[in-house]
Amino acid sequence: MKKLLATLGAAIFALLPCSACTKADDMTTLKINEVTHSVFYAPMYLADSLGYFEEEGIRIELTNGGGADAVMASVLSGDADIGFCGPEAAIYVQLGGSRDQPTVFGQLTKRDGSFLVSRSPEPDFSWENLKGKEILAGRKGGVPAMTFEYILREHGFSDEEIDLNFDVAFNLMTGAFEAGTADYCTMFEPTASEYQAAGKGYIVAAVGEAGGEVPYTSYIAKRSWLDRNEETAKKFLRALLKGVRYAQTQSAADIAEHLCTQFPATSVASLATSIQSYQAIDAWVTDMAMTEASFERLQDIIESAGELERRAQFDTLVDNSYVAEVYAALA
Repeated sequence: MKKLLATLGAAIFALLPCSACTKADDMTTLKINEVTHSVFYAPMYLADSLGYFEEEGIRIELTNGGGADAVMASVLSGDADIGFCGPEAAIYVQLGGSRDQPTVFGQLTKRDGSFLVSRSPEPDFSWENLKGKEILAGRKGGVPAMTFEYILREHGFSDEEIDLNFDVAFNLMTGAFEAGTADYCTMFEPTASEYQAAGKGYIVAAVGEAGGEVPYTSYIAKRSWLDRNEETAKKFLRALLKGVRYAQTQSAADIAEHLCTQFPATSVASLATSIQSYQAIDAWVTDMAMTEASFERLQDIIESAGELERRAQFDTLVDNSYVAEVYAALA
């Protein structure tokens, strides 16, 4: 992924002189390309369903990128105004060289959102239980897999004792696990709780709780887009902040009711269980400004996995000024 993004960053810049966002009936349509559609990102969907975007004169047009590399390609080409994915995608572009640097201007989640599922109940689970075991934790080079690998190293695992299966695509992992591949599998919600409720496996740990705080998913736009659309960016963040506050202060059952249209195939009860799981691990940011400490921790994780040629500069990749102005106005 990093090689592809580096190439795109060097070759694609300012393809369109005008913004990709459009206006109709005094509403600004923002094209958002998200890395995947997940309950993990509930605050963004709440901002939409509760009318917070509409209050700001914004209409959201969501598309599913199906991976951070595809999200960043969409941003670089101008097909999307804003990309929603891990900031590592912007790091790779910066290191590859870009004349229109993708810039992180807000953060939503602050830790890994997956849960470790075992084939058997382990009420006294410890990470040492994984020695000699095969784990499905995501694709090689992806932040979920790199975070998991980092956790194992922090718990004293040597490279020889880490057995992560990188051969199964992210969206096929649960099926492969159910078919007999590996001893453990990481799953996001609601898949994890539904899998457990069906008696197929047992949630034994929250990966995000063990991995600590990292800037897991953030909002990224080209520098040129932000320069032309400063007020729109702040309105977007203001609506998101309201969604974040709602997700952190309201009951899981109430939040689930507002997510039904976003996840029509998932029951309200299952959505509520998922929300409760994410509230319990403190998954969402309180302050949408990315901290330099968390940014460096993310680079530690990528570097530890051997996927970082050199470190990126925080102040050239992250612009917290938009978030700061929004917070100051709401204080």
